Amino acid sequence: MFAFLTGLGLASAAGLNAYIPILVVGLLARYSDLVELPSQFAWMSGGWALTIVAVLCAAEFVLDKVPVIDSANDLVMTLIRPAAGGAVMVASTAAGDLDAAVGTGTTLLAEQPWIGWVLGIGTALAVHTTKVTVRPVANAGTLGTAAPVLSTAEDFFSLGLSVVAIIAPVLGLIFMLFLMYCTFRLVRAAHRRRARGRAAPGRPG
Repeated sequence: MFAFLTGLGLASAAGLNAYIPILVVGLLARYSDLVELPSQFAWMSGGWALTIVAVLCAAEFVLDKVPVIDSANDLVMTLIRPAAGGAVMVASTAAGDLDAAVGTGTTLLAEQPWIGWVLGIGTALAVHTTKVTVRPVANAGTLGTAAPVLSTAEDFFSLGLSVVAIIAPVLGLIFMLFLMYCTFRLVRAAHRRRARGRAAPGRPG
């Protein structure tokens, strides 16, 4: 159960930033006992992998804060973020040692990795889709000034959710629900702004 919550939190974080949860998992697996990766995902803690992911993370950190470029970056990330979500979901649920540590035994997700892939990809894709929907509307309504603010908030959410999901999975679930609430509010605000924009030309001068 806890492994599932951890994977769900990491997959949600990947929907905001594909590289942060992989980087967090890899660093904790390499330098601490908090994460013990299964053999098929041991590459996440490798030196070269961490270096490459860190460089890609830094690149996205910059690109995602520039209006117009952020939308192009989101388009490219439509494949990468869901894939990252599936990877971290399976990596956390397939770790037999993690299950043993929390006393849950072997889970269905550990026995059937494809379920983890589907759940992780779907969760990350849902978060990513919301991000892609909100960002252009926010940029248009604020002449691009919203891009760095929203991007910074998303990075902090992704980092915080990744760490909390590993250290305290139940708290990570609460964190994720809070993220969903904030996302819901942003989507509503985006729809209202778009509706006002459509109605404006029809108003009497």
